Amino acid sequence: MKLVLLACLVALAAAAPRPDEDEAKILVDERQATADGNFNYRYETENGISEDRLGTPGSEGQSNMEGTFSYTSPEGVFVIVTYIADEFGFKADSPLLPTPHPLPAHAIEQIRVAEEQRAQGITFEK
Repeated sequence: MKLVLLACLVALAAAAPRPDEDEAKILVDERQATADGNFNYRYETENGISEDRLGTPGSEGQSNMEGTFSYTSPEGVFVIVTYIADEFGFKADSPLLPTPHPLPAHAIEQIRVAEEQRAQGITFEK
């Protein structure tokens, strides 16, 4: 019986809520919005997370947004991403984002030949 009681006490202690050490205080929180659909906001936290965002009404009924966010990764790397989101999609830019491999020389040559043929009016039927 003592073993069961001890196991229950250990389980209770392990499950007890702990103070959230990962919770960061917000240092800056600025928000502005207008009736015409424009907005911007900016925030910064004490652990280095931040974002700036500007929004405008888009031509297709969407909100166009552009901004930057940054944080420090668990590995200690500073990450900064600049982005634009509009009717053409979401486009992000950062030195840490992967980039496609360059096309091989033969593929570039094939594209060049195809463009020349297209300019000459040459077409190929399927």
